[in-house]
Amino acid sequence: MLLLADQWTEYRLLDGGDGLKLERWGEILVQRPDPQILWPRAAGRPWPACDGCYHRNDRGGGRWEWARRAPESWVLHYGGLAFKIRPTNFKHLGLFPEQAVNWDWLAGCIRSRMAAGGAATGQPVSLLNLFGYTGAATVAAAAAGAAVCHVDAAAGMVEWCRENAALNGLSGRPIRYLVDDCPAFVRREAR
Repeated sequence: MLLLADQWTEYRLLDGGDGLKLERWGEILVQRPDPQILWPRAAGRPWPACDGCYHRNDRGGGRWEWARRAPESWVLHYGGLAFKIRPTNFKHLGLFPEQAVNWDWLAGCIRSRMAAGGAATGQPVSLLNLFGYTGAATVAAAAAGAAVCHVDAAAGMVEWCRENAALNGLSGRPIRYLVDDCPAFVRREAR
């Protein structure tokens, strides 16, 4: 069964083709490369002028080009959650919108477990989020009531997760933030 992340009101994948995708992130229209978009762009359907376009270079990196002053960051909402969006130097914006169905599923599982008495028995729902990136799954799980251990090798991503947690009023929730190599963390903790 294919699950679609179609509950977004502030994000929309508008079109794709020739290795590019056109997206709306709130009021910001961007064009970014995507290696999984293998089909050609539809002929005769020009894309509108974008606020930001990411251009790859021949060394594997790239740069953003903005039609007007680039926003440093902005907030995007999904359901009752809020996320800080920020252009990175590696084409990302800090969120994978297609993963929203997984956040919903995860939050539903946590709520079901808690409703079944998990918290009442003294065994809270705990979640380990490896390769946690900017923390969308961590935020969804913590908002649903889980204690979360968020692990990512990039300190900047772990800090971004803290910012997303604070943005959602979750600073006081049991979230453990770790900057660590995830495979090494698992090997160490599995002993």
